[in-house]
Amino acid sequence: MAQRATRRVRLLAATGAAVAALALTACEDGTGTRDEGASAPATTASQPATPTPTPKTSEATTGTTGTGTTTGSGTARSTPSPVSDTATKKPGSGTSRVLCNGSNTTVTAQPLSRPLNHLLLTVRNTGSRTCDLTYYPVLRFDEMQWVPQPDEATHPQAVTTLAPGESGYAGVLLSAADGSGDGGTTAEKLTVAFQGMTPNSSGGASATPPLPAKGVYYDSSLRVTYWQQDRSDALDW
Repeated sequence: MAQRATRRVRLLAATGAAVAALALTACEDGTGTRDEGASAPATTASQPATPTPTPKTSEATTGTTGTGTTTGSGTARSTPSPVSDTATKKPGSGTSRVLCNGSNTTVTAQPLSRPLNHLLLTVRNTGSRTCDLTYYPVLRFDEMQWVPQPDEATHPQAVTTLAPGESGYAGVLLSAADGSGDGGTTAEKLTVAFQGMTPNSSGGASATPPLPAKGVYYDSSLRVTYWQQDRSDALDW
């Protein structure tokens, strides 16, 4: 019995040694698992810094400086200035023009015997700049509440322009020669208003040319011409 027990111990010891040898062989050739303790932190390769994207700029940036426009290339393009209602520029003259009115002209009102029942308005430029007589004179006798209308047949081809010292003209039909007009009355005062660059707009100061001491007679036939460059055009209608 003692011998048999001794033999079993030896057999178990030999078996344990064989198992240990197999386990050692497996760990050495990579076919087994080996406990290596806590894993070491992984080493991370340094990466290049990501550049911050630069905003894209447009090829040409426009902006406004004064009255010109600046492009991205640095070239300034001029923007035409608006023309005012009270001043214009005479083509090729290089000098500015203004509106004719009571502040830069003298106005006379002359009754005529021929043509009959007519009045001649004369406007002389007394200023230092060329001025424009636009459309037709707006007349008011005494405190009349209506405005005499123009004869469209007298509309000129161009605006009447007066250089310093020059005169422009307008004719006034006071009453019908055949007496067909009504509401006739005698006026002692005349106010002449000037128009601006658009019809019925104000062109500036009015004028009050003197009338004859006996006044002038007018009726519902009262009409005016457009401003004319030539005196004969103001009377031949």
